[in-house]
Amino acid sequence: MSLIKFEYADALKFVTENEIRDLAAEVKKAGVMLERGTGEGNDFLGWYKLPKKRRKAEIAKVLSAAKEIRRTSEVLVVIGIGGSYLGARAAIEALTDPFYNIRALTGKKRANTAVFFAGNSISPEYLLALEEIVGKRDFSVNVISKSGTTTEPAVTFRFFKELLEKKYGKEGAAKRIYATTDRARGALKTMADREGYKTFVIPDDVGGRFSVLTPVGLLPMAVAGIDINAVLEGASEAYDEFANNELAGNACNLYAAARTALYRKGKEVEILVNYEPCLHFVSEWWKQLYGESEGKDGKGIFPASCDFTTDLHSMGQYIQDGKRILFETVLNVEKPRRDVVIGTDAENLDGLNYLAGKGMDYVNKQAAAGTAMAHVDGGVPNLKITMETLDAKNFGALVYFFERACGVSGYMLGVNPFNQPGVEAYKKNMFRLLGKPGY
Repeated sequence: MSLIKFEYADALKFVTENEIRDLAAEVKKAGVMLERGTGEGNDFLGWYKLPKKRRKAEIAKVLSAAKEIRRTSEVLVVIGIGGSYLGARAAIEALTDPFYNIRALTGKKRANTAVFFAGNSISPEYLLALEEIVGKRDFSVNVISKSGTTTEPAVTFRFFKELLEKKYGKEGAAKRIYATTDRARGALKTMADREGYKTFVIPDDVGGRFSVLTPVGLLPMAVAGIDINAVLEGASEAYDEFANNELAGNACNLYAAARTALYRKGKEVEILVNYEPCLHFVSEWWKQLYGESEGKDGKGIFPASCDFTTDLHSMGQYIQDGKRILFETVLNVEKPRRDVVIGTDAENLDGLNYLAGKGMDYVNKQAAAGTAMAHVDGGVPNLKITMETLDAKNFGALVYFFERACGVSGYMLGVNPFNQPGVEAYKKNMFRLLGKPGY
């Protein structure tokens, strides 16, 4: 049974079945380039077969460290930016609950470690607020950086390293710092070896935005109590299902083809839509994955996102009646983990008794169906990606689905999906304005 399903019937008013099917040869060519490593950026294809690699020792090390962190720390501060934090945050918010950290910090009997993320901005207000949350609590740090010199996480790590050393002493602090970094080089690797931090490897051939299924994502997930073996199992099943390079019957390739066909018809903005607040950071990770992979050489679909029905009260007007350059991809979860049945009210002042006895998930699903109909009528094609339920296995499958589709889409677009040359532009200007030597 497929973990991930894809539907495009609500796009066929805008692009024909034949226009999608005619892309089969391009899809196959792109898939073969991924499989054989013959395309641009082939030195960053380590993610492609990652779900099938036997990593028993690495997983055991991750689980052991997570157990130690959960035993000794009320808080784990994960320091990283971009791909170094978005995947893990997406997993934790999707697979626990929106109030995980509150429960972890206020429960009468501590069973979980709160996981907070830092180093993804240069805001002093954010750092100081997080310092107040940590307060007198026992805490550990997971710093994630290949180089150790990226400004945002490096500055943040200095801050929390100093806090740890003040609280536990240099030797005690070292036992609470977990570095996820390059195998052999870089400032963070050098510091970790010198100070004796426990280290985890970011593979040389896996870029940050594709690193969710490495220790970059797996260690924070495990600390939050997520079954990382189930995550990897789901990714492995997705690899098996989508490994062929055919278009027919391959949901991953069909998604790549449908979005490419729409782009070629002038639909230049893709909005990833969810109807569950816990999927917000899945969208944030997806935006980086596709934006950084495709947005180059003056090309690419602009990746945006909306949390419905919330954003229907803010962005809904533009989506319905604005410039017709949009298409939507809806993330659908068939079965909620929990539901609420709407009750009856004797006075019925709110006029909602017609919903009495129905689950809120049912109402949510009808809102999704009604929205899709309205947007399609208004000129916005709709694609749909469905998971049966939101659990660790399905999450792993979704990650791999999006990663593989991104590689195929990028090659069909005619760009190198695995570099990000434009990211350096702001850094050079910032370093020059800050007076960094050499700039």
